[in-house]
Parts: sequence; C-alpha cells; structure tokens
Amino acid sequence: MSDRIEELCHTLRLSGIASCVQELEPTPHNQEIVSFLVHALETESNLRMARRRLNAIRVAGFPTMKRFDDLVVDALPDDGKSYLATLKDLRFLEEHRNILMIGNSGTGKTHLAIATGIRACEGNFRVVFKTAAGLVNELIEAKRDSRLTYTLRLLKQVDLLILDELGYITFDLPGAELLFQLLASRYESSSTMVTSNLMFSEWVKIFHDKALTAALLDRITHRALILNMTGASFRQR
Repeated sequence: MSDRIEELCHTLRLSGIASCVQELEPTPHNQEIVSFLVHALETESNLRMARRRLNAIRVAGFPTMKRFDDLVVDALPDDGKSYLATLKDLRFLEEHRNILMIGNSGTGKTHLAIATGIRACEGNFRVVFKTAAGLVNELIEAKRDSRLTYTLRLLKQVDLLILDELGYITFDLPGAELLFQLLASRYESSSTMVTSNLMFSEWVKIFHDKALTAALLDRITHRALILNMTGASFRQR
C-alpha cells in the first residue's frame, strides 16, 4: 500500500506526503490512516484527470460535441463503418499515421473527426481542431505579426491536428505555402486528420501549384489511412 501512495504522490507531485508515510510505524491504527490516505489520493487523482480531460476538449476548439455514440452507423459509407474501430482505439496516434477522409458533403466526415478528437482528448492526447480556411488565416496573421515560428512550433507539438473542410474554400498561393510548411513539419512526428470533398487529383485547385500539391500529397498520404467517404448525404436523406 505504501508503494501505491508513493505512485500517487509522484503523479500528484506531493512528495512531502510520501515522505511522511514512510516514517509511520506499521501499527493497526497507522494502517487505517494509510488506507484512508490511499482513498483520498485516488479521489484527487481522478478529479484532476477529469478536469484535465475537460480542459483538453475545451482547448481543442471543437465546433460541436459529437461522440461515437451519437453516430448513425448504418448511414455511414462502407469505409466509415470499416474503420470505425480503428478510429476508436487511437493506435494510429501512437504510430504517427494520418487519417484522410475524402468524400462529398453530408456523409459523416466531420462527425467522425470530432468524435475521434474527443476520444483522443480523453486519452490524454493533445488535439487541435481547425477548418482549413480558418487555419490558413491564422497562419497568415501569425506571419504578418512575426509570430509564425512560434505558431508553427505549437501546432507541430499537437498529437492530433484535425483539418476540416479542406477544399470547400480556396486560398491563395502564399496561404497554401504556409499550410504546406505546417503539414510538412508534422511529417512522421505526429498525426493529422483531414476531411475533404475533393479527390486527390483535384487538390491542385486548393494549392494552385502542381509541384507543391504533389509534394504535399507525397508526405500526407505516406502510411496514411485513407477513407472513401463518398455516399448519399445523411442531411439530404
């Protein structure tokens, strides 16, 4: 039991309590104190963990709260159903693999992305959710304000970057180059999830430059899990 207290105190950064417990004589009364202390420390640890998870979800910036339990699984395209367990177990994050969901609007791409992101937050991974257009605007503003290096460093450290709606709104070449710089910096060091309504052959419409598009696709698709999310729109049904 003293080992459990030492473990909890290390997690909670309460080294002084661990030292006091080590000095206790092994009497029945002291054993009761130790048992109560274990219970108190475990309760505090659980509360801190819950607060940390809630804060991670808040900081991630999800537009709405959508979980896997809210999914109408039968309405998902075949790949959405097939890869559901893969998204839930989060192993792709440990392997630094990307997730690319490509298909028309209304097939559950954003719902799956948010649900995966929330599951990752609850698994103590750092997550950031951005629309592609919103992220590009932030990068442009950061460059204008001489904060680009700092912003790129922060985003590189995120375990899962969710880039939603790539292709819905186009941006100019300087914006495309900034987005390429960010995604290239995350290559094989962390995971990026992208939802897009455009097939890969059409991504040149977003990035304008063929060489830039080819270089980006080469990196972002390497070892990636690619889901074909083309299907009937759930909202239209």
